[in-house]
Amino acid sequence: MPSFFLAHLMTTGLGPFYDGLAHVFVTPEDLLPVLALSLAAGLRGPAGGRTALFVLPAAWLAGVVLGGLFSPHWIWPVVAAGMTVLFGTLAAADLRLSARVVGVLAAALGLWNGSWNGIDLVRSGADRLGTGLGIACAVFVVMALVGPGAAAASVRAAAARIAARVAASWIAAAGLFMLGWSLR
Repeated sequence: MPSFFLAHLMTTGLGPFYDGLAHVFVTPEDLLPVLALSLAAGLRGPAGGRTALFVLPAAWLAGVVLGGLFSPHWIWPVVAAGMTVLFGTLAAADLRLSARVVGVLAAALGLWNGSWNGIDLVRSGADRLGTGLGIACAVFVVMALVGPGAAAASVRAAAARIAARVAASWIAAAGLFMLGWSLR
């Protein structure tokens, strides 16, 4: 039995799909980078938002499936926290990212965090496909709800755009706390 453990999963008792669906909303390591990427993509307008909306859930599900190839390591939460800081900073800085770059960032986040989820699912003996589908659906919902709001802010009043950027800066700050916690 390995001496290194990552507590990352939770159980609702409603089955694998609903466990995955709830997982995103109770796991800051998964929710915060999705929110930050959604803001960054949405602030780039409809093209960036649509790209992330479809790439991220698909990459996440692929990561869950690939997670069986990896083993637990302390680096998983560190990189996840680093991505939270990166995406929050990108959105707060309002950098002009192309839809292609947004897609690459979405794929990286989905594959990384999805693989981390997959590792824990394999270790717990849970249904990877059912739980992975639930996670991918939750990620899609978060992206669909937050991304268009940020996209709307990108063409509306400057105050709405600033509010989205401030929210992203708070997510980046939370990511710094997560990074410190995972490195301790």
